Amino acid sequence: MKDSARYVKIVEWSDEDQCYVGSCPGLFYGGCHGDDEKIVFDQLCDLVENAIELHKKDGKSLPPVTSSKDYANMY
Repeated sequence: MKDSARYVKIVEWSDEDQCYVGSCPGLFYGGCHGDDEKIVFDQLCDLVENAIELHKKDGKSLPPVTSSKDYANMY
């Protein structure tokens, strides 16, 4: 399994921004945005891969995984 599969990737519509917003809680703040949900998800996956590569390149340990958290029932 790739390390990136251990991190939740969320793409959701933002009424405020009038576009889809992608984020990866726990791994980085911010993310990506755009008009096409699939493209935003693909960009988000690339960002996650790059963030993991940078952590490893810099000798930093990866943040705790988020794939087992139940984000749908957090609130």
